[in-house]
Amino acid sequence: MSGIIDFHTHAFPDRVASAAIPALEAEGNIRAHLDGTVAGLLASMDRAGIDRSVVCSIATRPEQFEPILRWSRAIRSERIVPLPSLHPADPDLLDHLALVQAQGFKGIKMHSYYQDYLLDDPRLDPLYASLAETGLILVIHAGYDIAYPRVRKADPGRIRTVCRRFPELKLVATHLGGWDEWEEVEQLLVGEPVWMELSFALEHLDGERVRRILLAHPADRLLFGTDSPWTDQAASLERLRQLRLPAELLTRITGANGRRLLGA
Repeated sequence: MSGIIDFHTHAFPDRVASAAIPALEAEGNIRAHLDGTVAGLLASMDRAGIDRSVVCSIATRPEQFEPILRWSRAIRSERIVPLPSLHPADPDLLDHLALVQAQGFKGIKMHSYYQDYLLDDPRLDPLYASLAETGLILVIHAGYDIAYPRVRKADPGRIRTVCRRFPELKLVATHLGGWDEWEEVEQLLVGEPVWMELSFALEHLDGERVRRILLAHPADRLLFGTDSPWTDQAASLERLRQLRLPAELLTRITGANGRRLLGA
């Protein structure tokens, strides 16, 4: 296999995908490139030459934790690395985090817009502290979300605040640190102890600016990701290659950093 890891993808149970994809397309005024199933994702990975994909779920209500956890167990494989989701309003938040760890998952995904919270809310400090202590990964949506009003919930400033409170936290900021907030990413996040993942930056930001950010941030804290099915995996990978990054850095971004972060 290629060793390439897509660190940010989405899929749904087959019975849910046929309804979820059209609804999300309408919400975000965006077109999906896949049908939202794991089978569709695996076929896309084969076309793009991608070895493994991290599948990120989002619990939009606290009671979704259990069904997401069950589904995550069912789809886990050599090529699919599922991250369950915790909701910040879950009264059993830390107990559920312990369950995620006990069942061998690598981390969790959270989304400030779909879950309606501010990333740097001090009430989440016990969760962040537990994540840092256990070494579990936290993947977050970073920056604005195309389906929501432009209210700042997970902007680069809030991300930096969390990073500085919890420097040992394995925090992955998607969308190159903050979708459509890249000026602040350069000012506030470059050089901070955060992993930046590339999805939607390659499609929406000038290639030279992407290259500048990638060359300025620590080389071991950069990750390839696509947000599939919302971009095409093969096309995103080709856009990354067209940046003409140093070969060693490209190898780190497309796989080596992800393997190290996942512990495999």
